[in-house]
Amino acid sequence: MVRFLIRKIPSVVFVLFASSIVAFALPRLAPGDVAVTLAGTDSTAATIAAIRQELGLNRPLVVQYWDWIVGLFQGNLGESYLLRRSVASLIGDRLGSTLELAVLATLLVIAIGTTLGVAVGSTRRRWARAGLDLVNSFFIAIPSFLTGLALILVCGVLNRWLPVSGEVSFLEDPTIGFQFLILPAFALALPSAAVVARLLQAEMLAVKNEDYVDLALSKGASATRITLRHVLRNSVGTAVVAVGLQIGNLLAGAVIIEAIFNRNGLGQLAVSSVQTRDFTVLQVLILAIVFVAVLCQILTEVVLAGLDPRIKLGE
Repeated sequence: MVRFLIRKIPSVVFVLFASSIVAFALPRLAPGDVAVTLAGTDSTAATIAAIRQELGLNRPLVVQYWDWIVGLFQGNLGESYLLRRSVASLIGDRLGSTLELAVLATLLVIAIGTTLGVAVGSTRRRWARAGLDLVNSFFIAIPSFLTGLALILVCGVLNRWLPVSGEVSFLEDPTIGFQFLILPAFALALPSAAVVARLLQAEMLAVKNEDYVDLALSKGASATRITLRHVLRNSVGTAVVAVGLQIGNLLAGAVIIEAIFNRNGLGQLAVSSVQTRDFTVLQVLILAIVFVAVLCQILTEVVLAGLDPRIKLGE
């Protein structure tokens, strides 16, 4: 495993380097000027120029990028242009909210995706398979924000079963915190869970045609034993890879879901940073999402190799 991780270092460094360039350049390609935002609507050209010089925005972009990268290696994430606070403190204040949402959504993706995939991949009734496949296709087609709005309408407006706006930390009050967390987590998880289910279903249907499955049937093994011990065991690697790939989608979807459910997480911070042209905050958030996605991909390969002895790390 150590050799595998060492061999991964060059590709990880290259991905992060390329992502840092995108994260730095992308916010600056958007229309608008952060100096104009800070100066206000009635500001003069001299005032705007003074702000640009104070923030270092008048320097060449290459110099600004270099200073940012050097600061990252020194543990300095920069300072928010608008709030005059360190980016690290801003992220730290909101990290817990996004972590709670991402962890619960990931658990739901695993639970729902595996259950639905096994149900579709193991049933022999055509009508049941068609019905479950229709449900799966529906969840894939519906984006998370529409799912969130539907949950708000059904569970919060029409029936008032659960709160639909705001949040309470799960660590402070697990019961109330879970009530505020379950709807956004479901809205975020359902599309990704459907993708996991579809891939697991396809792999299970392919594994059913293997010779060892026919051999187990000829020996009189029960359908449940064949599904769990032979089919699912040799198909679970696909589900692991699918979950790892969906982590990035969960982090990206959290931006919209947090805005819909009014959660004070990193998604809301990203939205406000876009609106105020707060480049220093936005570029760190983009790079952090890429970094987490890369780590999840590496972890997926490690878990997959642990589950399937036929797979060796790095091969």
